[in-house]
Amino acid sequence: MALAQTRHPARPDAISLRIRGQVQGVGFRPTVWRLARQAGLGGEVLNDGDGVLIHLCGDPDAIARFPELLRRHCPPLARIDQIEQLGAPPPTTPTGSFRIADSRHSLPRTGIVADAATCSDCLAEILDPSARRHRHAFANCTHCGPRLSIIRELPYDRAQTSMAGFALCADCRQEYEDPADRRFHAQPIACPRCGPRLWLCDNRGRTVETADPIDEAARRLRQGEILAIKGIGGYQLACNALDAVAIARLRQRKRRPHKPLALMMRDLQQLRRYCQPSDFETAELCAPAAPILLLRQQGERLPEAIAPGLGEIGVMLPNSPLHHLLLRALDGPVVLTSGNAPGEPQCTGNQQALERLGDIADAFLMHDREIVNRVDDSVARCVLLSDGPRRQWLRRAR
Repeated sequence: MALAQTRHPARPDAISLRIRGQVQGVGFRPTVWRLARQAGLGGEVLNDGDGVLIHLCGDPDAIARFPELLRRHCPPLARIDQIEQLGAPPPTTPTGSFRIADSRHSLPRTGIVADAATCSDCLAEILDPSARRHRHAFANCTHCGPRLSIIRELPYDRAQTSMAGFALCADCRQEYEDPADRRFHAQPIACPRCGPRLWLCDNRGRTVETADPIDEAARRLRQGEILAIKGIGGYQLACNALDAVAIARLRQRKRRPHKPLALMMRDLQQLRRYCQPSDFETAELCAPAAPILLLRQQGERLPEAIAPGLGEIGVMLPNSPLHHLLLRALDGPVVLTSGNAPGEPQCTGNQQALERLGDIADAFLMHDREIVNRVDDSVARCVLLSDGPRRQWLRRAR
C-alpha cells in the first residue's frame, strides 16, 4: 500500500484522492462518509471503474490526516493498495456537506470482493425471533453476503446486480439510506417482505407445499434423501453425513465412487466432535472466505465412505444464512459437494439444475436470486513451517 505523489497542484483546503484496491462492495463509501463528517469536511465520494474517488474540502489539517484515517478504519473486507493524490477537486464539489455521489460508469480497472460468509451480527438477527429478518435466508450487510456471484458489471451498485429486480420496502430503504446503519449502501440487502423467495420442489420441478421449506428439507435429509441446494455461488448436492446408505447412493448417482466428499458442520462445537482444529485452523474456518479445510479425523468416527482410505476430511462451516438455518434444523453434519453432473460445471440456474441434477437429487431447495457468476468453495490445508503455521491453498475460489 502506498501514498502516491500529487499529480496536480493541490490547495491545502481542497484535494481529490483516488483509492485503489479491494474497495467496492465492502462498505468503503459509507466509511469515507462517516470519517469525513466526523472530521467536519465537505465533498463527496463515488465509485467508478478505477475504484473509489474522494473529493475533500475544508480544514487543511483534517484533510492532511484523512489518508491515515482511511488506513486505520478500513472496513473488514476492504483492502487499500494505493492512495493517490490527484490535486484540487472540481469546482462543482459541494463545500457545505459530504455526500455519497452517483457512480461513474467507465472502463473497469478495479476488482470486486468475493462473497463473504455471514457475519455475527446477521447470524444473530436470523436466529432472533423478535428481529425483522428472523429466519431470513438472504440476510446480509456491508460486512458479509454475496458480491462477485451477483454482479453483472462495475461499478458495484444495486442496479448492476441480480438484486436489481427486488425493490426495497420502506424499512429496507430506510436502512440503506441511514449512515448509522451497517446496511448503509449495502447493495444486496432485502428482507422477507421484499427479498428473494425460497421454495422446495421435487426433481420434476413441482413445488412441495410446506410451511417452511428449510425444515422440510432437513426432514428429508434425515430420512436419507439427496437434496440439491442453491447456494450463494452455485448448486450443491447434500445428504446426511451420518447415513452411509445415503452417501453410497449419492456416490452411485453422481458417478463419484472414490474421491473424498466435503462436509459442512453446524458450528465449531459440532466440528470438535470429529476433529480437533488448532487455533490457526479455527481462525481459517471462521474467516470470511469460509473455505473447506482439510483436517485429521479425531473423535467420533464418520462413515468411511466420506473419504475412503484417508485420515483427513474436508470440513467447512456454514457460509450463508440458508446454510446456517438448514444445519440448525439437523442433528448432525451434511455431505455438501458441487452440484454438477460428471464432467460438467456446477449448475447455477434453476431450470439447468432440474435438467442436469434431476437424476441425482430427490428434491431441490431453490430461490429466485440469480447467480450471475459461478463461485465454488475454496479448499485449503494448514501446514507448519519453521516460522509458524501457514495456509496452503489447494483450490482458490470464494
